[in-house]
Order: sequence, then structure tokens, then C-alpha cells
Amino acid sequence: MRILVTGLMGQYAFGGVTWDYLQYVLGFHALGHDVWYLEDTATWAYDPIKQEPSADCSYNVSYLARIMSDFGLGDRWIYRNEADGKYHGTSCDSEAEKIISEADVLVNVSGACWLRDITASVPKKLFVDGDPMFTQIGLALGTKKEYVDRVRNHTGHFSFGLNIGDEDCLVPEAGIVWRPTVQPISIEHWPYPAPDGSGHSASDAFTTVMNWASYKPQEFEGQLYGQKDIEFLKFIDFPLHTPQKLVIAMGQGVGQKRPTAELESKGWHILEPAEVLPDYLSYRDFLGASRAEWSIAKNGYVKSWSGWFSCRSACYLALGKPVLVQDTGWTCHLPHGEGVLAFLNMEEAVAGISEINGNYDEHCRAARRYAEKYFDARKVCAELLDA
Repeated sequence: MRILVTGLMGQYAFGGVTWDYLQYVLGFHALGHDVWYLEDTATWAYDPIKQEPSADCSYNVSYLARIMSDFGLGDRWIYRNEADGKYHGTSCDSEAEKIISEADVLVNVSGACWLRDITASVPKKLFVDGDPMFTQIGLALGTKKEYVDRVRNHTGHFSFGLNIGDEDCLVPEAGIVWRPTVQPISIEHWPYPAPDGSGHSASDAFTTVMNWASYKPQEFEGQLYGQKDIEFLKFIDFPLHTPQKLVIAMGQGVGQKRPTAELESKGWHILEPAEVLPDYLSYRDFLGASRAEWSIAKNGYVKSWSGWFSCRSACYLALGKPVLVQDTGWTCHLPHGEGVLAFLNMEEAVAGISEINGNYDEHCRAARRYAEKYFDARKVCAELLDA
């Protein structure tokens, strides 16, 4: 079966983003399918050096070629440059369009792919939503008709919002049947036990990777649904309640509003993601050198009780690193207590640190087992096809 996996690996050539999309490709490949990575976002290439859109996609194409080669996927990728409409990764435009036209399935991860006639004609089109509540607000409000039509023009819809459709979940279904899914993890690419991280900036620390705020809050039915900054501020004094070292690789966020001085005065160790984890290898090294993960979620995920579980947390687990993460309602569908702990308030967060440190080796083993049971890319990708 020929499967096209879409994404933003070239557009946003950063470590975590690469893993988010690449593991779908690896999962379907491991199942024996004829898999191609397709990037056609209908937006100009982003130049991370100049930090601006560019008509020149050479950096993005070079990055994609290296990533696919590193993972033994060779030339099985296609990148369409919006500035001139040219395809890269194949010998010519006609070859790229032939590959696309002969596909059986299009897996549109995070809705990254712009459905042109050629991609819209793929028989089975699966939309995978990784941003629950915010995706559905856009659909429910319907202010961007083209976006709504594009999302609806899929034969199946999946979401990281595990609770969508449940009575206590505030995420609007927007007339779509949403099936639950999680981030696929290519287990064999996450070594266990993780290599010794002595001397690394993340060593012996509970860490995470996040952005202060990815975009502005969105309003729905009189309520505002915001970003991670809102939830983080509820726990800004957390370092004062535990002797555990806490290190966060944190982006500045929209408008560069991260309150760095205030955070550091409270005891947080703040690192710049572009410096400490600029690519997929350094990203994996950072997670692997960590003692465990501690993380909050977007306010919109928590407030809506969406059931979202982090793709990044799944990667920590694959490395045998316990995670202590804010509950968004994911505990209604996934177990917790061994390797994976949830918290809603300061008291539970502090207790979680003590529990993990007090039974560390046991939680590490449980973390790896958890990743193998719930996030193995072969299982997750097979479930997408079978639904």
C-alpha cells in the first residue's frame, strides 16, 4: 500500500518537530508499506537562520534530504516549494505528481498538507489533529471556510484529544466523528537504557521542552482558551517546594514575552532550545540525559478536559524516563501511577517528584514498558489504517 505522510519537517527544521512527523513515516515503513513523506503546506519556506519566510527553500530541502538519509529512507520524500510551485526530492515535477496520484492513503498529520486536486483525490485521507480544542474551535466557528472544507474533505478524523465526545469534555465536535489516537514512537530509535548523561545541562534534572506561548488565546462560547504560559504561572513557585533541580528548554513565545528573570529568581533553570537542542539528535540527548520529565500543558487542553497527552512525553517514556505531567483528562483513557504520574495542583506535583525519586529504578522500567504498550509506532499506525 502506498502511503503519503505529510508534515512540517522541512518548514520547521527543529529537533522535536522532526520526531513528531518522522515517527509516522517510520511506523508505516516498519509495517511494510510503500511510504513517502510529502510536504506541501501552501506557505513559503521558513529560513531558520534569517528567521523569516523565504522563496529559497534550499535550507529546508537540504535538511529533509539529510534526515531521510540518516534514517535509511533515502529519496522517499517530496517537498513542494510554494514560491515557485516546484517539487524537490524527485527527478522532475511529473514524477512527484505520479507518485502522489498513485497513493492509496494520505495521512495528514496536524493538517499540514494543503489539499490540492491531486492530494484531494487520494482515496483514503486521514486527518490527525495534535492540537485539540484549538483545531475544533476553528471548525466550530467556521470563520475560515476554506479551512473547514479542507478538514472535512478527509475520510477519517483522529485527535490527540482522547476525551472528545465524552460528557465532561468541552471540545466541540463540530459535526465530525473524532477517533482517539496518540503519538507513534519508533521504539528502536530511542535507546534503553539511555546513554549516560553526566555533564549534560539536563543531567539529574526533571526537564521539559516547551514554548512560553505558541499563539494568542482563542475565545469560544464566552471562554478564553490559552497557552502554556497560563498554566505555568500556576506553578511558578514550584522550585521553592522541592529540592529537585528543574531545567526547562523554553522558547520565548509569541512577542518574546517569557519572563526569564522572574522564572530564574524562583529557581527555574531556563535554557534556550535553539542552543541546547537544535536538531533531532541533540533533542534526544537532552531527553535522555534528564532524570525525568515535569511538564504542564496548554491551558486550552486542561480547561477543556481534552485528554491530550504529549508527543514529547511519549519520547521520554521510550528512553525509560518517568514523566510527571499535568492532567488534561488523559487519565480517563490511559493508566497512571507507574512510570507516568499526573498532577492537577502544587501538592500533587510535589508528591509526584518524591514518588519518582523514591522508587526511581522501578519507575524507569515502567516508563519503557508504558511506551512499548501504548505508543509503539507499529501499533499506532496500524490502528489509523484499521479505523
